[in-house]
Amino acid sequence: MSALAGPGLHPSRTRAGAAATRRLALLGTGAVGSAFVARYRLLQERGLSLPPVLWLANSRTVLKAGRDLEAALALANAAPARTGELQGWAEAEALRAGDVLVDATASELVANWHPEWLARGVNVVTANKLGHGGLLARSQAICDAQARTGASYGDSATVGAGLPLLRSLRGLVAGGDHIHAVEGVLSGSLAWLFNHYDGSRPFSALVAEAASAGYTEPDPRVDLSGEDVRRKLLILARAAGLPLEIRQVRVESLVPPALERAPADALVPALGELDALLAGRLDQARALGGCLRFVGSFDGEGAQASLQVLPPGHPLAAGAGTDNRVAIRSDRYRDQPLLIQGPGAGADITAAALLDDVLRMAA
Repeated sequence: MSALAGPGLHPSRTRAGAAATRRLALLGTGAVGSAFVARYRLLQERGLSLPPVLWLANSRTVLKAGRDLEAALALANAAPARTGELQGWAEAEALRAGDVLVDATASELVANWHPEWLARGVNVVTANKLGHGGLLARSQAICDAQARTGASYGDSATVGAGLPLLRSLRGLVAGGDHIHAVEGVLSGSLAWLFNHYDGSRPFSALVAEAASAGYTEPDPRVDLSGEDVRRKLLILARAAGLPLEIRQVRVESLVPPALERAPADALVPALGELDALLAGRLDQARALGGCLRFVGSFDGEGAQASLQVLPPGHPLAAGAGTDNRVAIRSDRYRDQPLLIQGPGAGADITAAALLDDVLRMAA
């Protein structure tokens, strides 16, 4: 897969008239979708020109946005529960070339539609990692659809919550640089956990706190299993020109079998299964004079993610809070890696990344 075919590198070639009448639709009104609406209104109040929001949808209902976007959001989130299937498919089919569909879900079904929407000239802005972070065939279909129609694919929210990471990586490749390796603390939730874990509190208590703060996925086992990091590694590797398959990313899961089997309604008490395991890993790190970090990396040989003990001077040992910290080694940055660091979790910064992509498309 050519890195030059990666998302975000194709300027939209839709007609000027379509761009002038661009409209917006939102799938997903959870934490990220709600933060998106709040930031949309804030940017409007600051006088920024944004496409009008046609409708928003969740697993309960689909509503026309109208002029009072917050009211529509509140109604959507208060609607009676359904079977859990996302609504809004008919409305999405009615979108036209030049419109922007914002995917604030984590749905595989929605990700499957990304290539279809792009093939119709509908721009897609997404926080859903499964587009480029899941099946390789789907990732390639996204690139192919972009190349055919010129529709834009904004995915800066999928890795690093909008840090200039994907943009930098793709820019290096587009400039003829060769990427040798990328290594990083890619999960904001795991970064927060291991930045705070010093043995004074059980690890399970920190997981519960991170989940309530919105740092983890709705099910924190997605983060603890390393699946979130796997998806981000696939997104980065494919942007760098490495067409990795899911199975080529080796991942160490931190989820013990008992926690893995726990039903969702019994998840919080089951988190205690983590405590003895992580206490032992912390003791090992201290004995070696290092710190624990969950690190993902890839190079020409493959990709992996695991909990590692890093010495204090390691480029990835620094950082605080939910910081992502990523080192890129290339022809240009062979002796000293390019380091990119910043907050990597939270609904507000993820929503800001989504709006940044929307604004780039609307410009």
